[in-house]
Amino acid sequence: QVQLVESGGGLVQPGGSLRLSCAASGFTFSRYSMSWYRQAPGKEREFVASITSSGGITNYVDSVKGRFTISRDNAKNTMYLQMNSLKPEDTAVYYCKSVTLRAEGQGTQVTVSS
Repeated sequence: QVQLVESGGGLVQPGGSLRLSCAASGFTFSRYSMSWYRQAPGKEREFVASITSSGGITNYVDSVKGRFTISRDNAKNTMYLQMNSLKPEDTAVYYCKSVTLRAEGQGTQVTVSS
């Protein structure tokens, strides 16, 4: 079955960096666009970034443009989110998602705090 497993979250100081990974299995990863979403405490889940199946086109929410980079390695069935210049408002649970397959991982916690 479709499985998405996020990793790489943690506690980081403001201005720091983290790289999230999403390991995919159970489907032909290279055929599907993928996305990252996040949900902060008390807030609705929001779109963060997406990437097309080949990786040629990416899209970001305005609040992370210039700081986050989404990428993928289809040979490894893995998607990444490089997060730089992290801010306290980036604190959230980050989810890997395939909108087409209606599949989502369990999430990984990112906490930005001094």
